[in-house]
Amino acid sequence: MAFSYYIYYRVDPAKASACEPFIRELFAAVRKATGIEGRLMKKRGEPNLWMEVYENIVDGAKFEWELAEAVGRLKVQEFLLPGTPRYVECFEEPGGRESGRSGDGNTGKS
Repeated sequence: MAFSYYIYYRVDPAKASACEPFIRELFAAVRKATGIEGRLMKKRGEPNLWMEVYENIVDGAKFEWELAEAVGRLKVQEFLLPGTPRYVECFEEPGGRESGRSGDGNTGKS
């Protein structure tokens, strides 16, 4: 079963231009560790609301660990609007073998 991760957060407007290269470096680190290619999106009409998208994740635990390690090492939190987190959401296709769970533990903040 493959999962998709959607991670969204608000970037401090004063740090937005400096943040994007760090997110590109984050994508490179995640790709090297997991083989998963991330992509960056910015909300239309709200350019400081960013989302990272990672799809076709088979080993969710390894992916989450590698992502958290890279986020911490690159100090991504320093670019966010003060007092705001990165929200992590994990989705799966309907009908998956784990779709009947009542709370997957894969959502939260990083």
